[in-house]
Amino acid sequence: MGKTVSYARPDGGSVNAYLAEPAAGASAPGLVVLQEWWGLNDQIRGTAERFAAAGYRALVPDLYRGRSTLDAKEAEHLMTGLDFADAASQDIRGAVQYLERSGSAKCGVTGFCMGGALTVLAAVMAPEVDAAVTWYGYPPLEFVDAGKVRAPIMGHWGLRDEFFAIAGVDALEAKLQAAGVRCEFHRYDAKHAFANETQVGAARLLPVLEYQSDAAALAWQRTLEFLGRELGR
Repeated sequence: MGKTVSYARPDGGSVNAYLAEPAAGASAPGLVVLQEWWGLNDQIRGTAERFAAAGYRALVPDLYRGRSTLDAKEAEHLMTGLDFADAASQDIRGAVQYLERSGSAKCGVTGFCMGGALTVLAAVMAPEVDAAVTWYGYPPLEFVDAGKVRAPIMGHWGLRDEFFAIAGVDALEAKLQAAGVRCEFHRYDAKHAFANETQVGAARLLPVLEYQSDAAALAWQRTLEFLGRELGR
């Protein structure tokens, strides 16, 4: 099981986070794992544990400072109140620095939904990032200064995603490629949150969300292969 840790932001502030350690301990590569708009809940802790089992030091920053919800309106309120630039340049960059200073030679960032959008911003704002994997989330493209991205980026997208239109995915891919960023985008016949195993049947929090096991399994396989190439194990 993981534990709660605290780390420093570049500006000197502090952030609490959930850390799941692999068998290799502090010498393993690091991976910052970013929440969906629901907050730091059991599902994202379980995702961190899954990455730890695959050999990564998985750190989940508490971006909402202790708050989480199962209500979509409250989740939207929490997300709207989040300063994305501050989260990417301070909370997430600080998380990367914490993992690297405490033993990880390389560190990546991955995130889901809102966390996917923040993953893209972190690739822009945190030069220490060695690899990024975004799952069905991207920020407004005007905030993506692709010329500052040094890390390779993998993306997983649902063709039937009603939150993040595939046209925006295509535009993001084109922008990154034009800047010479190594990017590998995969598109699936799926809805939003297709890798969130809690979004099944009557348990779905919104009808536009749907877990799809085949797409999720393929995306996980591709992610672990990508991280293995870019970060090692």
